[in-house]
Amino acid sequence: MAGLFLALLISGCGFFDDDGPRQMEKNAEQLAAEGASEFMNENYTAAIRSYTDLKDWYPFSKYAILAELKIADAHFRLEEYDEAVLAYEDFEKLHPRNEAVPYVIHQTGLCWFNQIGTVDRDHAPAMNAMAQFRRLMEQFPQSEYAQDAPDNIEKCINNIAGHELYVADFYLKTKKYKAALKRYQYIVEFYPQAPQSQKALEKIPECTELVKEAELAKAEEEKED
Repeated sequence: MAGLFLALLISGCGFFDDDGPRQMEKNAEQLAAEGASEFMNENYTAAIRSYTDLKDWYPFSKYAILAELKIADAHFRLEEYDEAVLAYEDFEKLHPRNEAVPYVIHQTGLCWFNQIGTVDRDHAPAMNAMAQFRRLMEQFPQSEYAQDAPDNIEKCINNIAGHELYVADFYLKTKKYKAALKRYQYIVEFYPQAPQSQKALEKIPECTELVKEAELAKAEEEKED
């Protein structure tokens, strides 16, 4: 009897929550239906709870894989993108051959895509989103989820190139001419189709001349010293 009590105590997280004892009489099918109902009614937090119970209590159920995917989807709908990315990535690792993988890659890309900010912000979301959409096109070019990937990639590129141009212009204004020149050249080399490439191209001669002038001025100062 003491052994049973200890076992229940150790696994208490499965039986108790902040509201008291958890009910475990629901079977996998009931939890799947409950999760689906909550999801359809946009009660995503409740859906996560039902699907998590399903996944934890019945890991070998035919509904367990569905639960894993819907947990990720619920986090996505709640705009909890970090949690959604982890859930989608875990799903792909556990089920690399599942037919839902193209959808999972697409959703992972959207998690990052939806976090893209203005050009003066960190461009990591755009980089990560672009990587996912490119992977989707390479691995599943015929998938319906790959259809909007080119447009999304173009938007990512514009954001990344815009960020690079913003930084380059800042360097130019603060007279860090070498750093500015490298940024302008980087834009032209790696994002030639982006609108920012033409602007960078126009800045390169001016920036190159300023670098030369700065180097000459520095050489003159060194001679005087």
